[in-house]
Amino acid sequence: MPFKRLAPLTLEVNVQTAAAYRGRIDPDWVRRVVAAVLETEGTEGTIEVGVVIAGSQRVRGLNRRYLGHDYDTDVIAFALTEGEGPAPPDGTLHLGEAIVSYPQARQQAARYGHSVPRELALLIAHGVLHLLGYDDQDPHREQRMRAREAAVLEHLGDRAR
Repeated sequence: MPFKRLAPLTLEVNVQTAAAYRGRIDPDWVRRVVAAVLETEGTEGTIEVGVVIAGSQRVRGLNRRYLGHDYDTDVIAFALTEGEGPAPPDGTLHLGEAIVSYPQARQQAARYGHSVPRELALLIAHGVLHLLGYDDQDPHREQRMRAREAAVLEHLGDRAR
């Protein structure tokens, strides 16, 4: 179940980009994508999220080490919270980190016939939705998550292209 808060959204997004992709990624654009996810979900309060744009080797290594899957993947999310609980002492909800594979985003954009920024927006949204508690482990949940991703892309409009 997604987090719902009682105060306006205050957001801190920590963006890290592997050196090979720094000129291709605008950290402010990544922050706008994360904000669009949280706004679309009606999330409120003080939120901190990390987004890492990485290479295939790093993402595959994380996939192998933490999930036991020795293959490339497009995004991995590491949530720092599970479900709703008491507010942290500093008042900031630290959601966790979404790690996106830039090479996978590029390949998938070509496969699906859209731009790399649109694919990156989709993958960032997917990762942040996982941090909010969404899961795609069965067809019904996957369909729900895809609908939420589509809502985020619609909210972003031209900023997702």
